[in-house]
Amino acid sequence: MKPVALRSARLVLDQPGETDVDDITRYCRDPLFERYLTTPWPYERKHAVGFLENVVAPGWAEDREYTWALRRTADGPLLGVIGWRSRLGDVGFWLGAEHRGAGLMAEALSAMADWVFAQDVPIIRWECAVGNIASAATARAAGFRYTGEAPMDVPARDGTRPPGWHGELTPISPRTPRPGWPI
Repeated sequence: MKPVALRSARLVLDQPGETDVDDITRYCRDPLFERYLTTPWPYERKHAVGFLENVVAPGWAEDREYTWALRRTADGPLLGVIGWRSRLGDVGFWLGAEHRGAGLMAEALSAMADWVFAQDVPIIRWECAVGNIASAATARAAGFRYTGEAPMDVPARDGTRPPGWHGELTPISPRTPRPGWPI
């Protein structure tokens, strides 16, 4: 599939590229990434280059993983990344520390969900490591329904499947926060 750009009220979602390598590297060195995400640790510039070359480009080309960069404008700097994997039907995302707390990721998640559902996908799954309150708050704000705690579907760096919080969104789900979340 050819990459698709998306827009929301405050954001442009397009493809991360070479000009984003330094921002990706800087953001992915956040200590929260070590604790909650599966990104390599310690994160180095070569990991950002590998992400672009081995995940972003082939993901779109092979119609299996769709990754977007979040920006305020089409030519603006990278704020974060969001992606959807068709094999697991799941979403993953992160935002640079200085861009958190303004509801940008929930807005991006909603725009991405609209696009995914337009591809006739019946459900989007979400998970995070237990304790990742920011990720859970984002999924909750975007209307995901909390489905419980269970081992993670995506293995941690060491190959284990630690406890995770799980949720799901369907095309008919209300896009408002729903009760039942552990946060």
